[in-house]
Amino acid sequence: MKKFRPILNLLQQLWKKVSPPIIKLLQRVLETIRHFWKKKHLTQFLLLGILTFVLLTILFFAYTASQANVQSLQDGLSQTTIIYDKDGDVATKVDTNRAEGVDVTSLPDYVSGAVIAIEDRRFMDHKGFDIIGMSRAFLKNLFSRTITGGGSTITQQLTKNALLSPEQTYRRKIEELFLAVEIEKHYTKNEIMNMYLNQVYFGSGAWGIDQAALEYFNKDITNVTISEAAMLAGLLQAPSALDPHKHYERAIERRNVVLASMKELEMITEDEYNKARQEMIDIEDGGGNDIKRDYPYYVDAVLDEAINQYDLSQEEIMTRDYRIYTEMDQNIQSSLEKVFNQGSLFPDGKDENLVQSGSVLLDPKTGGIRGLVGGRGDYVFRGFNRATHIKVQPGSTLKPLAVYTPALESGYETTSILKDEEMVFGDYAPQNFSRTFQGEVPMYEAVAQSLNMPTVWLLNEIGLDNGIASLEKFGIPLEKEDHYLGIALGGMSKGISPLQLAEAYSVFANEGNREDSHLITKIVGPTGNVVAEHKNKSTKVTSKRVANEVTSLLLGVVESGTGQGTKIPGIQLAGKTGSTQLPYEDINGTKDQWFVGYTPNLVGAVWLGYDKTDRQHYLSSSSSETVVPIFREIMETVKPYIEQEEFIVKSVQSKKRAEEEKQQPLKDQTEKLKEKIKEEAPKWKEKINKGIEKGKKLKDEIESLIGQ
Repeated sequence: MKKFRPILNLLQQLWKKVSPPIIKLLQRVLETIRHFWKKKHLTQFLLLGILTFVLLTILFFAYTASQANVQSLQDGLSQTTIIYDKDGDVATKVDTNRAEGVDVTSLPDYVSGAVIAIEDRRFMDHKGFDIIGMSRAFLKNLFSRTITGGGSTITQQLTKNALLSPEQTYRRKIEELFLAVEIEKHYTKNEIMNMYLNQVYFGSGAWGIDQAALEYFNKDITNVTISEAAMLAGLLQAPSALDPHKHYERAIERRNVVLASMKELEMITEDEYNKARQEMIDIEDGGGNDIKRDYPYYVDAVLDEAINQYDLSQEEIMTRDYRIYTEMDQNIQSSLEKVFNQGSLFPDGKDENLVQSGSVLLDPKTGGIRGLVGGRGDYVFRGFNRATHIKVQPGSTLKPLAVYTPALESGYETTSILKDEEMVFGDYAPQNFSRTFQGEVPMYEAVAQSLNMPTVWLLNEIGLDNGIASLEKFGIPLEKEDHYLGIALGGMSKGISPLQLAEAYSVFANEGNREDSHLITKIVGPTGNVVAEHKNKSTKVTSKRVANEVTSLLLGVVESGTGQGTKIPGIQLAGKTGSTQLPYEDINGTKDQWFVGYTPNLVGAVWLGYDKTDRQHYLSSSSSETVVPIFREIMETVKPYIEQEEFIVKSVQSKKRAEEEKQQPLKDQTEKLKEKIKEEAPKWKEKINKGIEKGKKLKDEIESLIGQ
């Protein structure tokens, strides 16, 4: 710093000399501008311009609102979302029946009172908008520097749901305000409240307050208590976060807030408030989620994708007349559902707990999901989908992804000899399922019989890092705890879903490329604009050569290995079985069972197991007796709807048989020659013996002649 001190001093002295004239010049310029501004009355012109702009804006929105057909409000509430299949045909409609429901005049006053108290306490007095609530919301948005919503009256919320998009912009808020005023001109407060209570979403698939009373209390809305009415009203703020099925304490806290507001507004007395606050509410699911749709698991997965990937809200999708185009093949989807409805195919459950399952069928060339079922038995709207949501260990289905693909890439061959003997790798001591060992085994046989020891040995030979890198390319999500040799056998801390496994195996049917799996191709909004569209994303996972070599290994699994039960005449199928061990050494059974298989144009994965495994609930039969026959039935059922193609490769076992057949004629000739030699040997021996005798005689004669 000392080096620059002379330079700084010089600059300071220079500034002292030149700054006074510069400051004076700036002062003169500012004074000139100020004089000109006053002389020309520019302040008045500016204010006039601002006021004119505001007036024109008000007139514009007022005119727009006056032209809107607010009398079609009921029609707006009855709009349905339509789901299309891969061919552009209507697959199903998602209908919430929001225009039907109860008559608010037949309900106890505290039902609508609870909603008013927490959602719009000046509802009975305002003309569509609440200036106090709007001001509070504006200041909140201003300080947060985002448009977080809030300040909307019940009428405005009804306007948004029926006539506008739910986007959070100031323009939409202004349109909402003017349309709310128009609605108040055409409908009474009771009519507005009636439409609102019958269309608003209360969570758990319940649209409308009558459905919510069934869903949470299993009772008619006319019979709910003050405390229950307050709980329902409280759910409107955040239906998922306050869902009493999952977050009972949160729902009770919110109920208490509603009750306090009702008491403050003198809707209930002090005694009613205290009684309602002390009431313990029993949550009982009465099935109040009347969402009508075909193909429920597929449709709900479509809604999940629209919400999670395309940033649409459930309320927006369910209320705004969207057109969602998907990759569904209705024939395949119907066939898959038919299989899952055949209870005799599945193991018997215990204690009313069904053995559950999830399955996915997709096109390996596009990643488009053709069919999907996520469970058996009763199912609620957007409930747990075992085809997409479940995370369980994949067992031996991970072997081709984590071990055999990178091994073939690094120079091993499908016929390479692998070690099959008892070994310990540090603290890890794997075992074959049979607890027996062959010493050495060719790779194709290790895959076909799903042997564990050769697989772990091979991963150790090629390096764990190569196996982990391979899984990542296949799209398999891993945790830090998964970075150990047990990953060769599917040992994962969290696990994967049937969808993730099917997408990974699509690589082998698609020349080494992985296409992102998806359900939606595009979403068209109410105005006809495409609001979302799938963009193809392809990942090069391995070479075409290696993909074909893995297919030749997996064809052997079906032909002569653990997947023999999936063989179907007329369908060339490659696949892999998988199962996971029980955590109880004294019980013989499995926790999860898998089969993943593919033809050249369809990949499928099936998981089987209990939602919660314990000492009473587990799979007592092997995968060959349970999940394998289920997968076979799926492929048998969808067979008429898929193109019959064959792989360009054959199983290693069939190649070996073909080579043996080629060599058979030579072997036959060799055997004939052996037989001929065997037959002629005595004759040749006799002749040789005679020759020896003659030789001896000749020798004797020669010796006698010499002796003479």
